[in-house]
Amino acid sequence: MKLRVFKEAFSSPDLRRRIMFVLAIIVIYRFLSYVPVPVPDNAALAAFLERLFSSSQLLGFADLFTGGSLSNFSIVMMSLGPYINASIVTQLFTKVIPKLEALSKEGQSGQRKIIQYTRWLTLVFAIAQAIGMVILIRESSIQIAQTDLIGNPDLAQWFLMVSVMTAGSMLLMWLGELITEKGVGNGISIIILASIVATMPATVGQALDLAATDSTKVLQILMFAAGAAVFILAMVFLNEGQRSILVSYARRARDNRIYSGVDTHLPIRLITAGVIPIIFALAFLAVPPFLGQLLQGASTPWVASVAQWLTTTFAPTNLWYAVTYFVLVVAFTYFYTSIIFNPKDISERIQKQGGFIPGIRPGGETANYLASVVNRITLTGALALGIIAILPFVVERLTNTQALTIGGTSLLIIVTVALETMKQVESRVIQTSYDGYNER
Repeated sequence: MKLRVFKEAFSSPDLRRRIMFVLAIIVIYRFLSYVPVPVPDNAALAAFLERLFSSSQLLGFADLFTGGSLSNFSIVMMSLGPYINASIVTQLFTKVIPKLEALSKEGQSGQRKIIQYTRWLTLVFAIAQAIGMVILIRESSIQIAQTDLIGNPDLAQWFLMVSVMTAGSMLLMWLGELITEKGVGNGISIIILASIVATMPATVGQALDLAATDSTKVLQILMFAAGAAVFILAMVFLNEGQRSILVSYARRARDNRIYSGVDTHLPIRLITAGVIPIIFALAFLAVPPFLGQLLQGASTPWVASVAQWLTTTFAPTNLWYAVTYFVLVVAFTYFYTSIIFNPKDISERIQKQGGFIPGIRPGGETANYLASVVNRITLTGALALGIIAILPFVVERLTNTQALTIGGTSLLIIVTVALETMKQVESRVIQTSYDGYNER
């Protein structure tokens, strides 16, 4: 089935152009990840960062989601972090600020304005994060390497570095929007997917080398492979799960003709939000350890103590990290589902088209019924997604295999984004086939 979809996708000029456009953007992104931020000695800084990130699981975990851009100190080292954080804040404000909520209901014009607000907020977050990243790496090099590898920058050098890093993050946001508009799939998710996949060959090579030198690690690698298979099966099951609600349309008279009533189904997915809750949760969890690393060298004792607590508590292998991760995934699943699925709007649309749900009165009762169904389904999907998200942590605690936590989270994103993108490709294939049939 999927092979047929790919074959038909590449046989369609429009879909083939969209897929090639996505691949071209990914190539550009990977090229940008090797363009360094201008510092006096890029080679020395790159060597220091490589040692630093390989020795710290927390920093290695952060570097994983930038495709190595962070350890390369490249112009896109912040990846899509500022944009994701800005999106979370904007969507939260849309729910609590009446003017923004009204703006979100104004159709495409309102959505364009909200997107523009998100872009401006991304710029603010990017500038703040760029300054923090430079301070963090500078302080780390002074403490560990006993030298300032950033080069004791003056005001002009500070402006140059922050401007370049901010521009890189904004450029990456623009590339993601281009993928969404002119390609296939969600551009932001695909760029994150490309970042994770880019680090996989090195990870697999390290695992094979480890197995070759230490036979006791073979069992751990096999356990990870088995866990990966369980992950894939679970995510496919969750992604395909849905509840179909029967919608009937009464007989209608149009153009002196009587059209008999028809029955259709309104599908409600088990996880309507897709991979977005995971990405939002990881972006949120990246903030406390970043602040901890940034403030760790503070001269004030209580600030240094708080910084150490943040770094330790929100390390990927800590129990509190797993608990917070689970809670955030569940919360963001509900939050994002409420944004993209509005029972009231769907009820009004069904009523305007002359439809109704059997046994439910049109209007408010239909909206309430849809809301109750969505809440029950979302609860099941959110809990299942949260359990799958922390499952690698549980396995790590049972087997003492630390790589599972990082690898499991990566695999979770890879599988979910791949399934979502495949769904969109399949949908476009069906649409293209339907359009071609009508033209004949």
